[in-house]
Amino acid sequence: MLTKQLGTYGGAHPTLLGEESLVRLNPKARLFVTIFCVATLSLCPTLVSPDGKTKRIDCDAHAGPCVAYLEATLVSLEMSPKPVKAMQELTFTLGIGGEQPAANPYIDLGMVGMDMGRNRVNLTPEADGVFRGTGVIVRCPSGRRIWKATVFVPDVGSVEFVFDVVY
Repeated sequence: MLTKQLGTYGGAHPTLLGEESLVRLNPKARLFVTIFCVATLSLCPTLVSPDGKTKRIDCDAHAGPCVAYLEATLVSLEMSPKPVKAMQELTFTLGIGGEQPAANPYIDLGMVGMDMGRNRVNLTPEADGVFRGTGVIVRCPSGRRIWKATVFVPDVGSVEFVFDVVY
């Protein structure tokens, strides 16, 4: 067991290293450590959604398209211009491989674990399997930057992409 000799603080007696370090901090230092830990955890890209499932950033929207399979349908979502910034008009381009939907797909934008109100991007066909629309990702008052785009493909289902934005 590691021990060290403490000086005159509390008398000269051996203690375990670190055993009393947080206890010996004054109240202001304890408050700072607590706030620092909470702030660090809140900036972590792992989030918990309202249904209790852990969400991670699964799309680097600044580098290229987000891609996923929805059943047997390949879905790709591209956002431009890059970097993807809040409070500017963005173009959302959706590519659908395989059987085409009976109606136009759409995208609901939101934050993981926070209700930001309805923010829907309606998409119109540009070419076979390509749909395009414009929208704005608003700036969250809390400062959080992790967003999700839920792509709804009629008669097929939905897929969710989690990404970060620049403020």
